[in-house]
Amino acid sequence: MRVLVTGGAGFIGSHVVAALAARGHEPLVFDVREDPVADVRDPAAVGRALSGVDAVCHQAAMVGLGDGVADAPEYVSRNDLGTAVLVAAMAEAGVRRLVFAGSMVVYGEGRYECPRHGVVRPGPRAVTDLDAGRFEPVCPVGGEDLTPGLVGEDTPPDPRNVYAVTKLAQEHLAAVWARCTGGSAVSLRYHNVYGPGMPRDTPYAGVASFFRSALARGEAPRVFEDGRQRRDFLHVRDVASANVSALEATTPAGVLTAYNTGSGEPHTVGEMARALAAAYGGPEPVVTGEYRLGDVRHITADSSRLRAELGWRPQVGFPEGMREFARTGLRGD
Repeated sequence: MRVLVTGGAGFIGSHVVAALAARGHEPLVFDVREDPVADVRDPAAVGRALSGVDAVCHQAAMVGLGDGVADAPEYVSRNDLGTAVLVAAMAEAGVRRLVFAGSMVVYGEGRYECPRHGVVRPGPRAVTDLDAGRFEPVCPVGGEDLTPGLVGEDTPPDPRNVYAVTKLAQEHLAAVWARCTGGSAVSLRYHNVYGPGMPRDTPYAGVASFFRSALARGEAPRVFEDGRQRRDFLHVRDVASANVSALEATTPAGVLTAYNTGSGEPHTVGEMARALAAAYGGPEPVVTGEYRLGDVRHITADSSRLRAELGWRPQVGFPEGMREFARTGLRGD
């Protein structure tokens, strides 16, 4: 296949390009990092790039939590306007296959079970609780302690920050495109992606990048809250292979299919910081008790649908991935 990879020069996109080429496909990079006019928000540029293309792998996005709503216009422009321009151009060009970078953030908080009230969905955490160091959500019915679990794709979305809202809007745009054109759209809802080539020292870098940058400066990684937040850390090469699997699979036409894309092995943020520091050679992480509004406490997903339907399996385990990440540099080093 001839595959246009938007954001193909970025962290995840560059690994997708390499994985596609290794499978014998012809990836075409569309990225402002390589060409200033290759802006996914430019209909003319996107239209030209789609000539002769069989499928699109859409990785171009502004990522990260952001800062309140101050950068909402930039997020909406890059993520939602960019996706709208892309799917409109695909409809015009007759390209009917789309795989794109979704995100686990569309769910908000993860799945929780109360011993008295069963599965519940807590609301956003209160500033007063966070200031007092009470980081765990409680049952919204009776205030009981909750047990976190795995989120399935059928869980209703509940985005808790601007970035999350834009990722959900991208899915809606892709779903409308699929219905209107009979095309096939797949959203891979990524977990916390890490690995070689992560960007460093930007407001939108992932937590693994922040920890790795601190270690490179000889500083202790600073772990927010109490370090017990549960996440699923997925190596970037496994994310790339998931994209290739989705592009090669026969997926339903006329609808959006969403797949949770995680390793299936939840770890806490504190565990990740300690593993990375140990692999790098110190210093030990420091748990600060600080927090960011809009962060969720626990979010880990059930990725069994992706394994069952597409036959994808992650290949890089957590210890191995942390050792490799400790040895490799970040983009911008």
